[in-house]
Amino acid sequence: MPKAECSPSDDAGIPSLNEKSPLAQALAGGEPQRVGWFRLYFDDERWEWSPEVERMHGYEPGTVQPTTALVLSHKHPEDYEQVAATLDEIRRTREPFSTRHRIIDVQGRTHEVVVVAGHLRNDAGEAIGTDGFYVDVTRSTEKHQTTITEAVAEIAKHRSTIEQAKGVLMVVYGIDADVAFDILKWRSQESNIKLRLLAERLMSQFQSLRYDEAPPRRSTFDHILMTVAQRVTNG
Repeated sequence: MPKAECSPSDDAGIPSLNEKSPLAQALAGGEPQRVGWFRLYFDDERWEWSPEVERMHGYEPGTVQPTTALVLSHKHPEDYEQVAATLDEIRRTREPFSTRHRIIDVQGRTHEVVVVAGHLRNDAGEAIGTDGFYVDVTRSTEKHQTTITEAVAEIAKHRSTIEQAKGVLMVVYGIDADVAFDILKWRSQESNIKLRLLAERLMSQFQSLRYDEAPPRRSTFDHILMTVAQRVTNG
C-alpha cells in the first residue's frame, strides 16, 4: 500500500475560505464532492473544515469540532508518524506544505488524500495559520497505472488546453480525469477566473519548468497550482 508523502511547499498564497466563498457555494449540495477546504490557526490550535472534508472523515456536517487530536486520530497507522512530524514542523516553521497520505473514516473505510496548503495571513501580513484543500483521490489510486496511461494520452492528443492541464495534474498527483477536473473547477470558482484562462496559464507555467535530469519536486507544482490566480491577475 502507498506510504504517506509529505513535502514542504512554497507560499501557496491561498485566500481565506469560508462558507460564503465561491468554493463553498460550488461544493454545496448534490453528492459528496472530492474537494474541500480546511484551516488551522497556529496560536490556539483551532481547526476549521468544510462539510466535504468532514464527510471524508465519515462525519455528517456540523456534528464534530475538528481538533489536532481528532485529525491525527484518523491517519492511517502506517502514515501517522510522518504526518504528525509534518504537522509539528508546520507549527514550528509556519511554512506551507503538501502531503499525500491515507485517512480512515469513522466507518473504517480508507481514503487516500492529497492535501495542499499555504499561508493564512492577518491584515498585517503575518502568518497566523495555514489553509488549503483536501482532495480525495481514493478511486484514482485503485487504477493508478491506467491513470498514468490515460494522462499521457490526453496530453499527446493536444486537445483543448483544459484537457492538457487535466493530463498534467493526473500525472503529477496520480489522480484520474474526473478528480483533475474537480481541482481545475475548484481553482476557477474560488479565484473567479474562467476555466479556459486558468488552464492556459497553468500550462504556460508547467511548460516553463526546467527538467534537466530529474523532474521538479511536487511542491513546485503545488506552488503553480495555488498561485495561478495571482499570475492571471498580474498578467
